[in-house]
This record gives sequence, structure tokens and C-alpha cells, in this order.
Amino acid sequence: MISSLRGRVSVASGGSLVVEVGGVGYLVNATPALVLASREGQEVFVHTSLIVREDSLTLFGFATRDELDVFELLIGVTGVGPKSALGVLSAMSPADVARAIDADDDAAFRRVSGIGPKTAKLITVSLAGKLVAPPPASSGAPVAAGGVADDVLAALTGLGWSEKLAGEALSETLESVDPAAATSVPTLLRLTLARLGPAQQPTRAR
Repeated sequence: MISSLRGRVSVASGGSLVVEVGGVGYLVNATPALVLASREGQEVFVHTSLIVREDSLTLFGFATRDELDVFELLIGVTGVGPKSALGVLSAMSPADVARAIDADDDAAFRRVSGIGPKTAKLITVSLAGKLVAPPPASSGAPVAAGGVADDVLAALTGLGWSEKLAGEALSETLESVDPAAATSVPTLLRLTLARLGPAQQPTRAR
């Protein structure tokens, strides 16, 4: 089982990365947010799930352990394949998934491409009680739930930015975004990366 990879990104495009580890390039299917956050030539760390089929071995990679855990719960639901589970995590953060399940809100999953009404309902029924929904964010100041901000910071530092630089960019992003955006890991990560700027080179931790 390959549970994680740390290596140099040789390709980051579409819905996948190629991560070179010890001279071997691993093709990793990933969320758009992770692909956007990964820079060719820079080091990346991803949590991975290896899906074994008769005719293939397929890796799926995630920026955080929470995303991986939710992915593995989703693929255990009848009718949810790895690509559909990845689609859910491309559109929703682990906290969003937990809240939808806690509220028995299958409509949240029906909005994901590839998830039909029956499968959406199966997700909420099958995963009931298996995820803990975080408390709702305050409707006032645009402050992310602690777990969301922590996940974004971990993703940025794992991708090579120093904790200081990543933390400053994240704080500035939180001050300027709508409260709803501050509760989604993919959205907050994308906005923080935009603030860091495409020309900004990550600083490797020493």
C-alpha cells in the first residue's frame, strides 16, 4: 500500500500530478485545488490511496489527511467510485461533507457531477454517524473554522512555502473573503495561492 508520497512535481495539469520519487514518476489523480497548488519542479507531499483493480493500479492524492479519510469513506458507499469520490472532494471540503451528512442534506451531493439522487441519498444514510460535523462558523467576521485554516496552512507548507509566508497570506485572505468561502478548504486554498502570486517561488523548510 502506498499511503503517501514526497517528491518533485514533474507534471501538474488537468486532474493529475506526476510526482517523481527516487527516479520513478507516480501518476496521482488529484483535486483541482491540489493541482493548482503544485508547481512543476518543486517538492510536494500528498496523502494517497491506492485503488487496485484487475487491470490497473490507480493513485489518488490529497493535501490533507482529512480529505483522504473522507475519500476512503465515500468509496465504501455503494455506487460511489474513486472518481466520483474525488469529484465530491473537488467541490466540498471534509467539513462540508460532514455537515451535509449530519443534516441529511443529500442535495449537496446531487450537485456533484456523477452523483445521482439515489447515490446521494445512500451517501447520507451510509455515512451517518461516521463523521463529526464542526460547529457552524460565526455569521459575523469572515473567520475560517480552525480545521479549515489548519488544513490550508498544512497544504501550503507541505507544498514548500514557509509557515510564516503561508500564514501571512492565509491571514490576509481570511480578512478579505466572504464567510462562506472561509469554510471551504479548496476555495480558501485557491484564494490564498492567488494572493501568493504565480511568480512567487516557495521557500523550502530547512
